[in-house]
Amino acid sequence: MKNLYINTRFFLTLIGVGMLYVLAFFFPFLMMVAHLVMLLCFLAIMVDYLLVFNQKDGVFAQRILPEKLSNGDENPIKIDIRNNYSFKINTKIIDEIPFQFQKRDFLIRKEIEPGRNTYFQYTLEPKERGEYHFGSLNIYVSSPIGFVSKRFRFQKDAALPSYPSFIHLRKYELMALQSEFLLGGIKKIRKLGHTMEFEQIKDYVPGDDIRTINWKATSKTNRLMVNQFQDEKSQRIFMLIDTGRTMKMPFKELSLLDYSINATMALSHIILKKGDRAGMLTFSKKTENKIAAENKSGQLKKISESLYNIKTNFFESDFNRLYQDVKYSINQRTLILLFTNFETLDGLNRQLKYLRGIAKNHLLVVVFFKNSELQHLIHKNPESMQEIYDEIIAEKFEFEKKLIIQELRKYGIYTVYTLPENLNIDVINKYLEIKARGIL
Repeated sequence: MKNLYINTRFFLTLIGVGMLYVLAFFFPFLMMVAHLVMLLCFLAIMVDYLLVFNQKDGVFAQRILPEKLSNGDENPIKIDIRNNYSFKINTKIIDEIPFQFQKRDFLIRKEIEPGRNTYFQYTLEPKERGEYHFGSLNIYVSSPIGFVSKRFRFQKDAALPSYPSFIHLRKYELMALQSEFLLGGIKKIRKLGHTMEFEQIKDYVPGDDIRTINWKATSKTNRLMVNQFQDEKSQRIFMLIDTGRTMKMPFKELSLLDYSINATMALSHIILKKGDRAGMLTFSKKTENKIAAENKSGQLKKISESLYNIKTNFFESDFNRLYQDVKYSINQRTLILLFTNFETLDGLNRQLKYLRGIAKNHLLVVVFFKNSELQHLIHKNPESMQEIYDEIIAEKFEFEKKLIIQELRKYGIYTVYTLPENLNIDVINKYLEIKARGIL
């Protein structure tokens, strides 16, 4: 009896019978009708109960989960239900999804024909990394009579890890195939020269650079031959992720740290596709989770595992410690992308000498973020005095960000200043631009 549930239809019918008895008080001839309706309702309830509870395995259902969830992306969760009854059933599906999603109104209704399967899916979009625990998959089944329901429970416990965003990695692969074009505008990059990594000797075709003619091969074959070069491979790219308090700031329910981690995954995927070596480390009071720059088959998985459960803290990051660790652990010239955030010029000046120290031996790109709320205030048409004040203050903060960019460029430090939601595309573009220009 613990799986017996009374449906709304039962109570509505009971209210109708009650109203019939009330009318019978004024019209006595309705009393027999009320008794007859009551008897029919009782019989209908008994028949409904027998139909639903007579079969022990009336339905079978399973929740089909992915191996892991992709943080910040829509993840499909599939459900398969089979009707083993000999009649059409009405079902209410209530999946006990992890508490992190705070969905207390989850309900899906389905009609299933006898002996048939039905498949459907819903999506979950996690906003933080870590473990997500599912409860039971509850299926409430009722017959066409619809007075009572029987609850079936399946897959009482299931746990899924949420990893840095990996669902959309493939959409960036095209960028690795066409390095001279940038995503979002097909913008050509003018190369300063050509790379000197030799690939092959081939026949000359109109349009080839005549400076690459191989005269020795031409004399042997008695036709024009040219040297063909390719982009240099096995270059080292290191991503440094700040986990200090400045990265705790949230935008669209994801922290700046989560955006940086997702961008690191996307960029690492492109780096490995281009034949370069990807590495990373995180830092705050000390450096942690260091992955050496390699181009092995399991490198992306190793980076993903390392970034899986990283959290921000409320300490101010120690750039002096970072400088010392980079100086002694990265001993070859490397492209370094530093994911951090500076809100004021004073904040930059406190760390500038350490950034300059890193930039002496490496090609340093500092990645920091636009405040989307400030952008909204700047581009909003003010209609009151308070909104004018807000716009002026927002423009002041935005101007200070531009001063930060100028100060970094003064010392040969490249920058990526972007909105959090555009971070993946912008850092990939910067990597491809640097590689195309051959300045690493």
